[in-house]
Amino acid sequence: MNIYFWRHNKTYHSYSMIDEPCLNNEFYLDALAMVMADSLDEALAKLAEQNAGWRIEDLRALPCQVFPGDKAGVIFTELRGTVNHL
Repeated sequence: MNIYFWRHNKTYHSYSMIDEPCLNNEFYLDALAMVMADSLDEALAKLAEQNAGWRIEDLRALPCQVFPGDKAGVIFTELRGTVNHL
């Protein structure tokens, strides 16, 4: 099993990026999807099964990170709203 991870940030989206993939039918600034599956096709099928607006063809076009499920490792960390004061 692998962990498939997509992230797409549209915070600074502009008209010059009009052809950029859109991962979900909802309006979003930051979309994240993380799925445990045996293959990319299975991961995409699991997202489609949710019927939650995930756009499978656009997900297919956007590279995802793949993490082996049998190895220890950091999958995701994030700091939001930090202030660089030092």
